[in-house]
Amino acid sequence: MKGLTASSLKGHPSLIPLFVCVGAGVVGAGYYIGRLCTRCPDVSWNKRDEVYPWNKLAPSYQYKFYSPKRDYAKEKFPEERPEI
Repeated sequence: MKGLTASSLKGHPSLIPLFVCVGAGVVGAGYYIGRLCTRCPDVSWNKRDEVYPWNKLAPSYQYKFYSPKRDYAKEKFPEERPEI
């Protein structure tokens, strides 16, 4: 395909930043989707053991990707919490 080989990109150097930015976006989106699939407590891949795996997480477990205002590891929570 014309325009997608290294030799044709040498003839159009202005396309190189476009390919780099699009490639970085695809890699970043793939990483974020993979992280959501593996680390988020809302997603359950194991259907045999625990139906609600998010009940096993401690209140201070930080599963958010980025939290600029809070550090949940240092957060204090009451011992008795209402049932959900």
